[in-house]
Amino acid sequence: MRNHFEEQLEKLNVELMEMGALCEQAIENTYKILDNADIEMIKDTRKKEALIDHKEREIENLCFELLLRQQPVARDLRQVSAALKMVTDMERIGDQASDIAEIVETVGALENSVAQPLEDMANHTIKMVKGSVNAYVKADLDLSKEVQKYDDVIDQNFVDIRKNLIDVIVKNPENGELAMDLLMIAKYYERIGDHACNIAEWVEFSITGQQKEEDE
Repeated sequence: MRNHFEEQLEKLNVELMEMGALCEQAIENTYKILDNADIEMIKDTRKKEALIDHKEREIENLCFELLLRQQPVARDLRQVSAALKMVTDMERIGDQASDIAEIVETVGALENSVAQPLEDMANHTIKMVKGSVNAYVKADLDLSKEVQKYDDVIDQNFVDIRKNLIDVIVKNPENGELAMDLLMIAKYYERIGDHACNIAEWVEFSITGQQKEEDE
């Protein structure tokens, strides 16, 4: 019985890693299309979102099977419960990557000086998503805490981009609509960072049994 449970937990880890990889690919697509507004890559980002949604349902079914049939206790229960929470955040990451692609489809390719700060922000979010999923699979508390701290980097990215876009609007009001679109893209990246941070917090819960307070 325990051997089967361990096999199912390993399958859960694999499924989560695959879902995390899809999230990373979707984010990577978004910063590539900032430069070229490639229609095929925009379509691929939407396909990635659909695959992420499908993977969420598969993992949820696996988690429910583990909870109902295997009746895990203590840390095993926390691990499965954390996975259920994590897939919700990963699904939202897929949604937000698709939202970014939709905006780029409307505004077109961006000049490098405009795209680069957003691309940097995207790369930071990829690092957080990858780190949070790896922390879960490896039960690495230090890595989960590192991801949570890295959320400050994403927040600062957003503050800097917002300040620059405000300056753009003040100096060139005719670019106001574009600036608002770019601000929305930055906001989506910030939200992706928040979701990656949430995942890392659930990893911490799965290891320690302690959940962060809302006001921390």
